[in-house]
Amino acid sequence: MFQNITPITKNIIIINVAVFILMYLAGSYGYQIDQWLAGYFPLSPNFRSWQIITHMFMHGGIMHIAFNMLTLLSFGPVLEQVLGGKKFTILYFLAGIGGFALYNMINLVEVFRMTQFLNENDYNINEIYKYATIGYVGDMPFTSSNPEVQEKAQSLFNILRTPMVGASGAIFGVVAAFSTLFPNAKLMFMFIPAPIKAKYLLPIIILISVFLGVGQFSWDNVAHFAHIGGALVGYLYIKNWKKHNNIIGG
Repeated sequence: MFQNITPITKNIIIINVAVFILMYLAGSYGYQIDQWLAGYFPLSPNFRSWQIITHMFMHGGIMHIAFNMLTLLSFGPVLEQVLGGKKFTILYFLAGIGGFALYNMINLVEVFRMTQFLNENDYNINEIYKYATIGYVGDMPFTSSNPEVQEKAQSLFNILRTPMVGASGAIFGVVAAFSTLFPNAKLMFMFIPAPIKAKYLLPIIILISVFLGVGQFSWDNVAHFAHIGGALVGYLYIKNWKKHNNIIGG
């Protein structure tokens, strides 16, 4: 597998692994760097424009980066050979940006609802944004004794303070692109006892992501809507590519 890895896929994996190792070796300094490179909600005081790209190279742990890079290694080389290096690179980063966009569009709806509720209850929203900066250390100080108001204020504080990290949006875009381009390719997974066609893989992962994203389970801190956004971009990119190259079917 490794001897057949294509240049762009190889370079993306190298950069991701190098950044992960450097962040680990940097210790507490790595955490400070992470705060600048991770992807914050665009209306957060912690957001910087470059985070739209840099968040794709940050990962939350060894299993996180291992899953993403192994998936990229499995699907990336084939796509790169078919599309060419330039188009594959565009696909990868567009999918990552698409994941970031959809995830934060969902957050924007939540922020609007919370802000509306807090304003109706005369809560000072500016205080939340003030304490949500990454330079502030401590809990969110409440200026209301109303439990429901406190809950909404804390939720808004968490959205502004919690960054999105990982290449998952881009990776799901690659998987969706592969499934769209090679719908009848049979794939094997550790948790599935029999091969499954790629055309069935895409709707399965979308449905699972929607279920987990809407469910917002307390044990789950994965940005599932970023997966959906990346997959949607990957699907549309390949559909457009096939149309312009007069390719019909899979």
